[in-house]
Amino acid sequence: MDGGRAEGQWVRADELPDGLLIADADGRIVQFNRTAERLTGIAAASALGAHFADALPLHDAEGRDWWKCSDPYGGLRTRTRQPERLLQLADGREVLVSARYVREPEHAGPLVRLVVVLRDAAHLARRDRNRADLVSTVAHELRSPLTSVKGFTATLLAKWDRFTENQKLVMLQTVNADADRVTRLIAELLDVSRIQSGRLELHRQVVDLAERARRVIAGRVAVGDAEDRFRLEVRGPLPELWLDPDKVDQILVNLVENAVRHGAGTITIEIRPLAGEEAGESKLGAVVSVSDEGEGIAPELVSRVFRQFWRGKRRGGTGLGLYIVKGLVEAHGGSIDVRRGPRGGAEFRFMLPAGTPDFA
Repeated sequence: MDGGRAEGQWVRADELPDGLLIADADGRIVQFNRTAERLTGIAAASALGAHFADALPLHDAEGRDWWKCSDPYGGLRTRTRQPERLLQLADGREVLVSARYVREPEHAGPLVRLVVVLRDAAHLARRDRNRADLVSTVAHELRSPLTSVKGFTATLLAKWDRFTENQKLVMLQTVNADADRVTRLIAELLDVSRIQSGRLELHRQVVDLAERARRVIAGRVAVGDAEDRFRLEVRGPLPELWLDPDKVDQILVNLVENAVRHGAGTITIEIRPLAGEEAGESKLGAVVSVSDEGEGIAPELVSRVFRQFWRGKRRGGTGLGLYIVKGLVEAHGGSIDVRRGPRGGAEFRFMLPAGTPDFA
């Protein structure tokens, strides 16, 4: 049985990524695709022709028979669907189930076809774990600066006249720095939310990558890093690059900060033109690499680097920086990877297509 169209060709039910069960007007199963077999452990040969409730028993968290509770072929004839919910198979495994009631006539007619969609619940568990990890990380990262802010402000309010001007200045500078930490954390969380929901907006304009890199280096020097620790190499003229300057700064700041925190030796930012064959679709752009001379990243850890909450050997920060970097690069239509650098440390290399003005 055909399940829909894709690029002008019919897609068969066995090609669908979700499990599919279709029962006729009598409740007998007429379609049970391969994904349904995999998710339920029930062979299509035994399911086809059987009554849907007997072939695929489902129960809710309280152990109630879902088919009896939902009663697809009975109840109000105005019902057209059952929203997705988490249910248990006979062996106790969980699966996401939704149903569509096809009626003839469409409004208030008898049920002529029951369409049940099954999805793997593993991703739901992963999402819940990610949310729990995010809440835990945020709580941990907020606790320290907020405790400091509360402590210093309460002390100043209660004993203002007992402190010298220099003591007050130091305490207020600490409060200001901790407030900046909270602001950065909130900005990171907003970025993660926009990346995950596909709502990240780019405001493109012509960007001078070399100049942006120089500003990032100057910012590191201004906060106390040695100027000779950084090297900028621009190899060849670059094409006109239409990028979001704020997002480019964020990418470079995160990668350089990561190199400072986890790497060693000289940190090199190299910028060169992107050849047509590297772009994949003959689009010109730029390749930027940020490398250090430290220990690098072990090969078995490379696949984890751009995941949420990855921090490497040295703890500190939220572990969201590189995840955000990847999202920002990909939002521009580019790609990023990590490898062993030419001087032994880690090298993060990302490609950005030249792009076009975004008038949307």
